[in-house]
Amino acid sequence: MKQPRIIENSPLARLARLKLGAPNVAMVLGRSIHLSGVSRDDFLRDPFWVAHEMEHIRQFEQYGRLGFLVRYLRDWARYGYYNIPFEVAAREAAERNAPLYAQGKPLPGHAERHPTPKANEQARKG
Repeated sequence: MKQPRIIENSPLARLARLKLGAPNVAMVLGRSIHLSGVSRDDFLRDPFWVAHEMEHIRQFEQYGRLGFLVRYLRDWARYGYYNIPFEVAAREAAERNAPLYAQGKPLPGHAERHPTPKANEQARKG
């Protein structure tokens, strides 16, 4: 798979970050990973996060731009962000594929990983 383009300080990712109430966000549009609130280097240090976003790139390639976006937004309205089938699959891919993106380094512990928006929500409530 071709390397994705990574865009730091993306206005689109900033909008997603505000909508999710998250301190940082990575989001995929086509073959680009848009970042807000996180640097490229910090993003790349978390192989679980990279694997998650690479799964979204695979989904974009499978369904096409319009097909992916229609399904994603429809399912967000139906199930809420955390339960969007694309997000569930991306979390599963992160667990399965993180070693592929760790570049021979030990995998980060749970505390060092990027929290999901649901984990962010629980921390705010806690």
